[in-house]
Amino acid sequence: MPHARATHLTRRGLLAAGGAVGLGAALAACGDDKGKDSGFGGGARAAGSGPWSFEDDRGTTVRLDKAPANIVAFTGVGAALHDYGIQVKGVFGPTTTKDGKADVQAGDMDVSKVTVLGNTWGQFSVEKYASLAPDVLITTMFDGAGTLWYVPEESEKKIAQLAPSIGISVYDRRLTRPLQRMWELAESLGADMKAAKVADAKKRFEAAAARLRAAAKAKPGIKVMAGSASDQLFYVSGSNLSIDLEYFKALGVNLVEPPESAKKQGGGWYESLSWENVDKYQADIIMMDDRSSAIQPADITKPTWKKLPAVKAGQVIARSPEPILSYDKCVPLLTNLAEALEKAKKVSQST
Repeated sequence: MPHARATHLTRRGLLAAGGAVGLGAALAACGDDKGKDSGFGGGARAAGSGPWSFEDDRGTTVRLDKAPANIVAFTGVGAALHDYGIQVKGVFGPTTTKDGKADVQAGDMDVSKVTVLGNTWGQFSVEKYASLAPDVLITTMFDGAGTLWYVPEESEKKIAQLAPSIGISVYDRRLTRPLQRMWELAESLGADMKAAKVADAKKRFEAAAARLRAAAKAKPGIKVMAGSASDQLFYVSGSNLSIDLEYFKALGVNLVEPPESAKKQGGGWYESLSWENVDKYQADIIMMDDRSSAIQPADITKPTWKKLPAVKAGQVIARSPEPILSYDKCVPLLTNLAEALEKAKKVSQST
């Protein structure tokens, strides 16, 4: 989940809770972006033999003599660029699981062919980073202050001295906005955006968005809750701030919304509940954080969890609070929720 640069406890909570959603005119009817996000404004020079530039979501323009070849990125960003045919040299963030397999946030990247600078929160080998002779560092941003996600605060100055950075905002906007920005970035880096695979993924995303809107319209009484599990707490995310949930809401999905007063400890992203109070909100479908930092539904042993109507009905699906920002990887996010809505039975009590 996103983090607000505040206390260490808040960061850990945000990371654990997963509250960490917006295209063009074709999807305007499916939930256009907020006024504050209208217009992409991030000009870029396409990759080629000449100078290269890209304006990121901080309003910072990176200018190089040529398109960057040695790219280091947050794992999810590397995965998105991979889907567009752009290979990164190094990554930081959840990349491999304990058994050495690719983490869910690594997407289709071959993790054996990238240098991993750090696999968990706070890990970032500056020495390895320097050895890659990076041209640029690319990551996301989960706050309005331009904080680079997974770049450790204690070493950010050293990291900044080695290469310029690009930040793609995933804060308080709908999913289609950062999707478009990643598309623009990949195109500037030389990706073939007219390739059949790329064009097909975008069409499938549009179709999935239409399907989700139709499913939500057909089942307006089905309540959907976004949750995340840790050993001690259960986190309920509100739609505000999260790119996926903001987009789902714009498409008509009836989401559980903790009051703002309850989300203060979570930086406005989520409410923390004890497992004894996990039934505070009525829900027919529960979307659970699929990241390796969260306990997965099959491993939750709390008796209060097992008594929830949605759990008893088998109406629990995965959620990706940090979506891989390619159209291909975002199609399942929409399709899985649409299918769950289409099949869902009303199991919660009416309120």
